[in-house]
Amino acid sequence: MTKKAIKNAFNRFLLLMLMLLIALPSYAATIPDNIQKFISKDFPNTTFRFDGMIILPDNTIYLPLFPAKILNPETITIKQTYPSGKTLASKPDVVILNNDFALLKVVNDPRGYKTIARMANPPMELRTGLLPQDLLVPKGLVVPDSLKSIVGNLEIKTVNDPGIRVENSKPVISELSGSTLKTLSQIPPLKNKSFYVSSPYSKNIQVFNPGAKTPEYSLKQINVPISMQAYDNKFLLVTAYDKPSVDVISLADDQIIKQIYTKTQPDEIVIDKNKNIAYISSSVDSSIYTVNLETMTLSKQIKITGMCEKLTLSDDGTKLFYYDKKTRDIWAIELDNNYLLKEIGKFPNVSKIAFTNNKIYITSRTKNRLAIIDYQTIGLIAEIEICEKPVDMLTFHDRLYILGAGDNSIQILDTKTDQLTDAIYLNTNGFSTKLNHIEGTNIALITDTKASLYTVFDLGTNKVIKSIPVDIPASSIVVTEKVQKIK
Repeated sequence: MTKKAIKNAFNRFLLLMLMLLIALPSYAATIPDNIQKFISKDFPNTTFRFDGMIILPDNTIYLPLFPAKILNPETITIKQTYPSGKTLASKPDVVILNNDFALLKVVNDPRGYKTIARMANPPMELRTGLLPQDLLVPKGLVVPDSLKSIVGNLEIKTVNDPGIRVENSKPVISELSGSTLKTLSQIPPLKNKSFYVSSPYSKNIQVFNPGAKTPEYSLKQINVPISMQAYDNKFLLVTAYDKPSVDVISLADDQIIKQIYTKTQPDEIVIDKNKNIAYISSSVDSSIYTVNLETMTLSKQIKITGMCEKLTLSDDGTKLFYYDKKTRDIWAIELDNNYLLKEIGKFPNVSKIAFTNNKIYITSRTKNRLAIIDYQTIGLIAEIEICEKPVDMLTFHDRLYILGAGDNSIQILDTKTDQLTDAIYLNTNGFSTKLNHIEGTNIALITDTKASLYTVFDLGTNKVIKSIPVDIPASSIVVTEKVQKIK
């Protein structure tokens, strides 16, 4: 082949790649901003899910149909509806906009199956459009033969697909002895909440109503979870052993809606809800991955020193801290300073790192000690003896709460004076594991892997409200608003 022929072939290859890039919007899941604004005028608080599904506030579902090429008119208007002559506010079965983007409403056919409108002669905009290829559509969706082309490679699960939801027996609400409370939902911060509970005795994630002894149902998992965090009261991010991905579970569907793959097994998850970013550690790969939570996509891999664990994010979202379990070094990452790594020092068997008032607090599980370090100078302020087997810490209003598993106690330290001020004993005869703060409230739930219970603790009054028996010991609890389910 001559040089000219090679050059021509290369140019054709580049042209092909350019054409593919231009065609990408047909497959992308992100709903364009101007379309989101157009829908939100009639339906404020509409959910535009990252996979493309559009959920109106009353749970009406529209599936987006991307054209081969999206036009860019100055103003978005309706070009055609089915039935014809309808406004968006009337929620017609089909809406075609003047940029050739279409909305297909999910409806029930006479047999009760989910489907979309049947049209003998669908408009060209529908016949040539395509559904997002990572869309999680309702199970058993029936697509009319005249619109089969819109599916592409999209998988539609059958109605018999059990998914990950496992039904349990009817939840039992236990009366709380010695209290006028009949259910935890009488505590305002716990009203209309759902508890997602992981346990060392089960792969599955148990879903409890507040105060219930028996889970309402479970989310089936193939591998044992390592870490889980909720985002926007709509999604649960889960990492698991021997699995090189983060599962994103839609709480409205009780389905795994996406898997975010990493090079190696991801471990701990921390979330910056102000910036809509998740930081996910991978100790094997000496990396911390960042995930854009609005699109649920991997956005960055931060290479670090050592095998990280005990990942901690500062309250202002400017710093990450971790412990190198191989060398026992503690490190800080300055996220707003080009991810600068800052060595803090060594400490044995670190169980938790906390940061407040520009000071780092580090507990040693085996030495039963707390080290306090000035972040600016990296100088040791104090090292004090604390409760037996400290396993977790929580900062709240200039106070540091230290959970001790050995004697099931909570010690309270004033972070202004760095003096211990109080100790509260849980009297559970178990082995406490974690302080699970319910964001935006003064309530923390204390899990226990030995005793089949969790304890509700008031951070405002520093008092135990109640210990609640459950059927299976919990290692961690994630609390969300109760989600309206997509039927």
